[in-house]
Amino acid sequence: MASAAEQMASSMSFGAFSKATELKKRLWFTLFALIVYRIGTYIPIPGVDPNVLADVFAQNSGGVLGMFDVFAGGALGRMTIFALNIMPYISASIIMQLMTSISPQMAQLKKEGEQGRKKINQYTRYGTVFLAALQGYGIAVGLEGMSLSSGQSAVIDPGLYFRITTVITLVGGTVFLMWLGEQITARGVGNGISLIIFSGIVAALPGALVGTLELGRTGALSTLIILFLLILSVAVIAFIVFVERAQRRVLVQYPKRQRGNKTYGGQNSHLPLKLNTAGVIPPIFASSLLLMPITVAGFSAGSGPEWLTTITTLLGHGQPLYMLLYVVGIVFFCFFYTAVVFNPDDTADNLKKHGGFVPGIRPGKRTSEYLDYVLTRLTVVGAAYLSLVCILPEILVSQWSVPFYFGGTSLLIVVSVTMDTVAQIQSHLLAHQYEGLIKKSKLGGRRK
Repeated sequence: MASAAEQMASSMSFGAFSKATELKKRLWFTLFALIVYRIGTYIPIPGVDPNVLADVFAQNSGGVLGMFDVFAGGALGRMTIFALNIMPYISASIIMQLMTSISPQMAQLKKEGEQGRKKINQYTRYGTVFLAALQGYGIAVGLEGMSLSSGQSAVIDPGLYFRITTVITLVGGTVFLMWLGEQITARGVGNGISLIIFSGIVAALPGALVGTLELGRTGALSTLIILFLLILSVAVIAFIVFVERAQRRVLVQYPKRQRGNKTYGGQNSHLPLKLNTAGVIPPIFASSLLLMPITVAGFSAGSGPEWLTTITTLLGHGQPLYMLLYVVGIVFFCFFYTAVVFNPDDTADNLKKHGGFVPGIRPGKRTSEYLDYVLTRLTVVGAAYLSLVCILPEILVSQWSVPFYFGGTSLLIVVSVTMDTVAQIQSHLLAHQYEGLIKKSKLGGRRK
């Protein structure tokens, strides 16, 4: 029975997809926008010697710079106009969400509905430009300090003009990606920002696979280790899908109400609480914070202060301090972001206004405390899950030096974005089917 129902639903989906003209337009727009993004990752910034840059970056690609380059879709290694990718926008968004939690003025803006959301988005754009300008200037200075052992510099003509043009180019690239992501969200399918990061990671996958197989061909890695890595990747993907779909459903009841001769309400519902409410934000932000000192040290090419070199050594792949700080950052941002996206007090008030209550729990403050208790326990499990998934590839890379960084945060992003995009497509198909039923019912009513 279940298999027959699934086949019928799939056949209806394929039939609806062939007739869903609006969905096809959205899919084509999303594909075109992502192609534009990928083309931009190959347009270099002016004034950089690509050969010297490739040699210098190859010496640091095995560390966290290589990890950041995966998020940037290879744009950082090629030092293109999208080298910063969308990371300044993500950092600005998280900072604004932090401000809405600690600033009364920002919290009031958040409660003003659509108008307040527009103002917060505008402030986020200003913050993106500011952060991109700071990071762009740091990259420009770092590029001027990059050189080979022969003394050949990565910058053809260093100076103030190069720094200004580099900052303008990188800020313009980030702002364009921010606009492109918003266009994908409005006119395409899924979250545009997530899809941009997703496409960059997926584009690096074939090269990572080829590099791993090449190590097996030359004998640097045994066939058993390669098979183990492939099986482990499939197992981690299945584990991520299972946990991301896991929910704790809190039962909610609504009392019966008598109005005239009719009885309303009396039904049972549930409040779904995800096991991982924070999503992929905690590992992204934790890794970006850890990248700052290491990136500065990498760009200084060993000419920085001694304490910076010491920090770089301690924060290398597989080092205990790096993994400890990574886990601490993931746990912290799990609780912080969960508190931002879900407010137990507001949820309890909304349930009380609509007459809903959790069985055995008094409405109001007691309900809020119960939801906070349940959510805290779920967040502990979710933080442990994120920490395990993100630390596992760190251990593998440090043990076998595998150039296969398609793990941890990358897998989380790819799997989560894929699931969200499929859900968006299904919702569009469902809306199209409802529109078709409404049109048929109207035509039938007119004929009568």
